[in-house]
Amino acid sequence: MRKSQSYTDTAMQSDSVRTSLDIPAPLHRKLHEAAARRGCSARQLILASIERLIEEELPSLSHRVRLPLVPATGRAIQPVTNDEALFS
Repeated sequence: MRKSQSYTDTAMQSDSVRTSLDIPAPLHRKLHEAAARRGCSARQLILASIERLIEEELPSLSHRVRLPLVPATGRAIQPVTNDEALFS
């Protein structure tokens, strides 16, 4: 599957896993109504929702930076000149 292609654009493929869920009847009805409003299938709406949730929960490393980038040592930082930085 191409990286730019989402799971909602593909039909059932050999690398897919079939699963089943028990969805309360009122929620099932709302799911199909929401899918119809968006002009897609309930499957596409479910997969898009799962993708969105995963992207929110597990952003790629390129989007996450934890600070501080350099761990604190407890020592005071001494100023350095450009020459000291270049030749040390």
